[in-house]
Amino acid sequence: MKVAIVHEWLDTYAGSERVLEQLLLAWPEADLFVVCDFLPEDERGFLGGKVPRTSFIQRLPFARKHFRKYLSLMPLAIEQFDLSGYDLVLSSSHAVAKGVLTGPGQLHVSYIHSPMRYAWDLQHQYLRESGMDRGIKGVLTRMMLHRLRIWDRASSAGVDVLVANSSYIAERIRKVWRRESVVVHPPVAVSRFTLRREKQDYYLVASRMVPYKRIELVAGAFRRMPGRKLVVIGDGPNMKAVREAAGDASNITFLGRVSQPELISRMQGARASLHAAEEDFGIAIVEAQACGTPMIAYGRGGALDIVRAPPANEPTGVFFDEQTEDSIVAAVERFEAFDGAITPEACRANAMRFGEAVFRDAMKGLVARELQAR
Repeated sequence: MKVAIVHEWLDTYAGSERVLEQLLLAWPEADLFVVCDFLPEDERGFLGGKVPRTSFIQRLPFARKHFRKYLSLMPLAIEQFDLSGYDLVLSSSHAVAKGVLTGPGQLHVSYIHSPMRYAWDLQHQYLRESGMDRGIKGVLTRMMLHRLRIWDRASSAGVDVLVANSSYIAERIRKVWRRESVVVHPPVAVSRFTLRREKQDYYLVASRMVPYKRIELVAGAFRRMPGRKLVVIGDGPNMKAVREAAGDASNITFLGRVSQPELISRMQGARASLHAAEEDFGIAIVEAQACGTPMIAYGRGGALDIVRAPPANEPTGVFFDEQTEDSIVAAVERFEAFDGAITPEACRANAMRFGEAVFRDAMKGLVARELQAR
């Protein structure tokens, strides 16, 4: 059986590349196709020596630094790959990869990280944040996104099996494409994290300081709880707002960026970790749980697939219902009331559901069932 794997683009080793890495391990004989490849040499190890086949965007002017500005050309680029000689096509898509052309004798399985948020429900936020919500640039960008939406929905019809990375993304797929999907959670390197049963007397928030993470709400909530310690790890453009929310609270400690060993050690030692964002999935939540650390998480998005809240058997954390300081304060108090019922062992066991081998087995099993049914 000839197998092709299609990925959007390669410029860094991040979340979607971890999925690609596991797909390549599951189908090592596969050929790899990408829109463009500008991955640094020191990050290419996960490709296992494969040389991806690229599209014409690879050769366009200034593509190395500005390939995302060619987004309007990417549907055309992805459709130019000739995959007619492959029995199985696997795409890893958050933008255009699912749009490769396949025939009736081929099986196309697409792993969807998310439909294009900036073309659908987050269009207005995207235009505001990029400064293109007015003027001629705004008009042209809106026209481009309109065409992308039409292509995005049409191209979803050419996929035989859509695989969502969480129930939240499955709901978004149902909303924008009117298609059903199978949920297979993304792979997390849980083996890099070890269980620590002994916890210290502090809470942890570790994140990039960007607006949607809502870390300023966590800082503001703990400013109102001077008897509880909070350790904040991370940096980013929203750090000023986070520090302002913390004020002069002596119970909040900012560590900035730290090494990976120190981050893991802090995760392992925390009484609980806080997560205030609405995420597609939430790999950081799984990593904290792999350390045996309970979660206090916003009860929307992918967190609902991960954290088990009371009255569930063997709970691993609690949710808060609103992205407000009041809701976070109430959740911390509720967590402490349940504290004895949430064990490090239950948190660790919960995290193991999302391991890399679990992901590979789930994808291979799904493909095997689909091939057998044809």
